[in-house]
Amino acid sequence: MSSFAHGSSTRSPLRPQSGPSALPPLRATRLLDQLRERIRTLHYSRRTEQAYVHWCRVYIRFHDLRHPAEMGAAEVESFLTWLVAVRRLAASSHRQALSALLFLYSKVLGLQLPWMAEIGRPRVSRRLPVVLSADEVAAVFRGLEGEQRLFAQLLYGTGLRLSEGLQLRVKDLDFAHRAVIVRHGKGGKDRVLMLPQSLVADLRERLARSHVWWAMDQAEGRGGVAMPDALERKYPRAGSSWPWFWVFAQSTHSVDPRSRVMRRHHMYDQTFQRAFKRAVQAAGITKPATPHTLRHCFATHLLQSGCDIRTVQELLGHADVATTMIYTHVLKVGGLAVCSPMDRLAATTSVANRSE
Repeated sequence: MSSFAHGSSTRSPLRPQSGPSALPPLRATRLLDQLRERIRTLHYSRRTEQAYVHWCRVYIRFHDLRHPAEMGAAEVESFLTWLVAVRRLAASSHRQALSALLFLYSKVLGLQLPWMAEIGRPRVSRRLPVVLSADEVAAVFRGLEGEQRLFAQLLYGTGLRLSEGLQLRVKDLDFAHRAVIVRHGKGGKDRVLMLPQSLVADLRERLARSHVWWAMDQAEGRGGVAMPDALERKYPRAGSSWPWFWVFAQSTHSVDPRSRVMRRHHMYDQTFQRAFKRAVQAAGITKPATPHTLRHCFATHLLQSGCDIRTVQELLGHADVATTMIYTHVLKVGGLAVCSPMDRLAATTSVANRSE
């Protein structure tokens, strides 16, 4: 967005940041490009970039293309109120929109926000995760085919997040130690997961197919695959090497959204999500299951089998065991955990009727 209409507004004073915490100057000229530049400088994820750009664009359009520097607390509050009252946003999306605006003002415009502390932040209620039974998981697998079935089985067998599974590289599979290495997971943390023995043969077959695509790219002089952070500059040939190739590579090439280079991407998340949704429907499952449900199933089924909660916490990559404790609540409810008094009454009545 190259220009904005200017106007006056009632707001608290905005003061430029100064001191050692000040960020380096931006090179981009357009506001949303500056937002993207700052997000990438601070190593935020691409998903965060997409979300923040979306909410800042909506905020600007809501106020008739006025520049955010010309607005303040009143405009932010009216926008957030509209999101809740008219758009009926969930508390988590409400908080995300607020975080995007906070980032825009403090990190991009370099303005202090004394009034932000006064803006109410919605409380996000912790909800019980959707968990499928082992039979339901197997039914979903039967509705998937080929690499999508293997990918779903890997998510369930390791507890990987969807993005972590899609970004697996060949070097991250350690068949000798039956381990899967997660590099730079959520929160920038690495962790080691078990590699299910039942998937080893299929994974080796998958790698053989990926190797054919890698060899084709090498023969055609393609630019290799995307590399994290500055590794592409530090090791310019690594992106074209086999160890860095995707485990679940896309069969076709596409333009990298950041570098604008035509290269091979990993499997698209939307492609798998749509296939998973169709498999859930075909299995006759009415629960609102998504690919992330497989991660919930992984944790819950491990706890059901007697696995220690600290081990499950480490496998999931949770910083706090309290986050993992949510799965113990799933185990405490339902007919498998507590006997309903109705069942006890029915059993007593049945015994009494037989004795008569």
